[in-house]
Amino acid sequence: MFKKKSLIGLAASVVLTSSLFGAKVTALKTTLQEEAFQLQIVAEILKKMGHTVEVSNDLKYTIAFQTIADNAKSDDVYFMAAHWDPIQTNMIKGVGKEKLAISSAYIANCASGYVIDKKTADKYNIKYISDLSDPKIAKLFDSSGNGKADLTGASVGWEVADTIEYHLDAFKLRDTIDHNQGTYSALLSDTMARYKTGKPVIFFTWTPYWLSGELIPGKDIVFLQVTKSANPSGVSTKLSNGSDYGFPVNSQKIVANQSVNTKHKDIAKLFDIVKLNVNDVSGQNLLMRKGQNKAKDIKKHTQIWLKRNAVKVDAWIKEAQAAK
Repeated sequence: MFKKKSLIGLAASVVLTSSLFGAKVTALKTTLQEEAFQLQIVAEILKKMGHTVEVSNDLKYTIAFQTIADNAKSDDVYFMAAHWDPIQTNMIKGVGKEKLAISSAYIANCASGYVIDKKTADKYNIKYISDLSDPKIAKLFDSSGNGKADLTGASVGWEVADTIEYHLDAFKLRDTIDHNQGTYSALLSDTMARYKTGKPVIFFTWTPYWLSGELIPGKDIVFLQVTKSANPSGVSTKLSNGSDYGFPVNSQKIVANQSVNTKHKDIAKLFDIVKLNVNDVSGQNLLMRKGQNKAKDIKKHTQIWLKRNAVKVDAWIKEAQAAK
């Protein structure tokens, strides 16, 4: 009897200890350093809830998605906080949506599109990406010497890259535009160097990103529009005000392994209710651009944001823990 009671007591102790220490969570960090802030915010809130969080080394999106899918049934939690919806739809399909738990919008209203410098836009009255079907206009943006515009495009694997390729056909731009792909940050660095010398530039970009703080839309740069919605999915990209930038407005979502929905309902709830303003991210990204880009700086930015938003954070935690 004594041994039996001891075993029961031991089992209860293990359950209690596990509950006290919370879940083991791995936060998957992407290679885009400007996304570290939004990941760190979620990680810190999870710690406040009593969970143990470890942040991974930099991972490509494809590897992050695959890691989450591979741990679909795990007792532990794996998540990333930078799933771009809908431009990363292909990546979701690649690993199996049924293996993932995808939250509602964490960062909403993330715009994207083609951008050129305002000086060139005004001088040549360039308003649409299709204006570059004119070889004389396209040549203004030629940096390789082949007479075609050099468009700094999207990284390989992003659905937006497919949309750009679709646009090149839909607007008959194959003969006048080269879609340059590779590591986006490296390509953009070359583009910025060209801009600073006063030469015309054309590139794909999005918000939130530091760029919208350094090159202000309407003042330094302008977004080009499309004459009609054209993309592989066939959806309309026209906004309520009539503008059409050719790409649907995105949301960034938290994506985790599917088992979080049944094994860690408090965490699943947090992922679904936590919200971050797109302007807060752009502002933090600009601080990074100005030199505050080390890990300690990002942690400092995170703590400042948490302090300023303490009331909301406490409310999220309370609601999340109630879902347990």
